[in-house]
Amino acid sequence: MPARRKAAAVAVLGLSPLALTALAAGPASAHGSMGDPVSRVSQCYAEGPESPKSAACKAAVAAGGTQALYDWNGIRIGDAAGRHQELIPDGKLCSAGNEEFKGLDLARADWPATSVRSGSYTFKYRVTAPHKGTFKVYLTKPGHDPAKAPAWSDLDLAHPVATATDPVAAGGFYTFSGTLPERTGKQLLYAVWQRSDSPEAFYACSDVDFGGGSGEGGGPAGGTTPAPSASAPSDEQIADGADKSTIEHHGHGDDDASTSAKPSAAVPAAPADEPKAAGTSRNLAETGASTGTSYVAIGGAAALALGSAALFLSVRRRAAGGGRHGR
Repeated sequence: MPARRKAAAVAVLGLSPLALTALAAGPASAHGSMGDPVSRVSQCYAEGPESPKSAACKAAVAAGGTQALYDWNGIRIGDAAGRHQELIPDGKLCSAGNEEFKGLDLARADWPATSVRSGSYTFKYRVTAPHKGTFKVYLTKPGHDPAKAPAWSDLDLAHPVATATDPVAAGGFYTFSGTLPERTGKQLLYAVWQRSDSPEAFYACSDVDFGGGSGEGGGPAGGTTPAPSASAPSDEQIADGADKSTIEHHGHGDDDASTSAKPSAAVPAAPADEPKAAGTSRNLAETGASTGTSYVAIGGAAALALGSAALFLSVRRRAAGGGRHGR
């Protein structure tokens, strides 16, 4: 084969792996936090990062700054792969050991709480980038002291109160059922969302109040001031803070409609967890992840692969033709 044709063939063959790599390198991030019972970070974001109302959220901002609240849906470990207890130290469950979110680990009994009762419960997980995976929600054991930062041993890990694999995202939420056991007073729910298509996992602490315990209403141990009731951020609040978030919120890389929230207008996505350029706004209110970027990337990669194959075949045909003419 002449040197020119040989070089062209080598170049074409080299393009195919690149095209396949591009196909596999589409956006692969998923983000969210518990919406009901509302997570600690979502509650503080709802109060307003710059001027939170509750004493606990004010303390969280004082300890870790406001950025953690704007990044409310990014409490994660990228390479968790189920190694939650190995990677997250006791006392740092709510931050998942992430320094940015350290204010959420403050040991206080006055975190705003969602009122609950034992029995069946419908959990709602606010999702900004849907993906396949398994949710497990744990509850603290009887006698839990809400004035102490939770350790793994404080959770009833043997009896999760809810487990759901690949629930369908609708209206911006994953919704699944569970059962809350008998408890009294302030307790903590700990949600772990382990993706099945990636080692990434997400974590959320939700303060709940079963009532009937000492310090009922969530007040500090021995105190009389109750903690405020928890409330999730509205779509408007989420959208208003989108341009201050450093978390990538779109491009879930999942074309399975059964596990993807219905997308609205396509919004270009940055690579996972890449800080956005100043002035760039990503609408968090679009809680269903946009598939626009994924489809464009996949389409472009597919076109590259097909073009490479066509060029390679053309080179072969020309080479074959040259061989025949030379006979």
